Amino acid sequence: MSHRTERRVPLNRARRHFLGLAAATGARIAGLGVLGGSIISTSTQAAPKGKAWGWYKNHGACFLPGTSILTSKGEVPIEDIRAGDLVQTIDGGVKPVRWVGHRAYKRSGPTWHPNIAPIRIVRHCLDGQTPHRDLYISIGHALYMDGALIEARYLLNGRTIAPTAPNGTIEYFNILLDSHDVIFAEGVPVETFCLANGNHQQVFSNFAELDRLMPSAPQVAMASFAPRLRCSGRDHLKALLAIMAHPFSAPSDPIAEARERIAARVLEVAR
Repeated sequence: MSHRTERRVPLNRARRHFLGLAAATGARIAGLGVLGGSIISTSTQAAPKGKAWGWYKNHGACFLPGTSILTSKGEVPIEDIRAGDLVQTIDGGVKPVRWVGHRAYKRSGPTWHPNIAPIRIVRHCLDGQTPHRDLYISIGHALYMDGALIEARYLLNGRTIAPTAPNGTIEYFNILLDSHDVIFAEGVPVETFCLANGNHQQVFSNFAELDRLMPSAPQVAMASFAPRLRCSGRDHLKALLAIMAHPFSAPSDPIAEARERIAARVLEVAR
């Protein structure tokens, strides 16, 4: 192998990482401009802070209607799942649904608030096979990747993972199991709702239903299924510099690795 060929691998890798970082930064800035609007909850039960801030602060992690969830009977739209249904989990077993949270938001201004607008993950963009169809989730919903939970907000690239701006009303659903877990939505491993110190009262309009079914719900604090990773643009820049300094060493940042793979997929499709 020539020296020229040896250099191509790390440079391409750095280029993918840089493109992913640049696209994500642009996507976030664009999202703030295009989606920086206001919303109101359509629920009369909603807690006073249960709007964009409450949603963001309490990890509003949800699916749009029509999202296919893998169950013991095959794939079922999230809105058709009921308590008692069995969903497939990442460990290979099935577990019963305890409750399905729901909330609807109506746009009150010309644009959606960026914390509320859903994120579209384009079909096959993650690995050439998943998601099976376009997947729509909230910005704080985490995918299970490389043994960690990574929120959609950290995977934005402005092309295959980007905010959308639906007309009218946005509805969100999520599933509560006995513990925080990972299920499959359109074939993608994603988290279930993580009940933590009454956060369901901020995130969902039908929280009173869970309070009746589980009076202890406001005091429950579920342990996270896996480490929940967070990062900033500075973190990505540091990862890029590390790649350039040590081009043949594996990156230690799971978010950087995930973005690198997704960026590589974008470049592959663009050829």
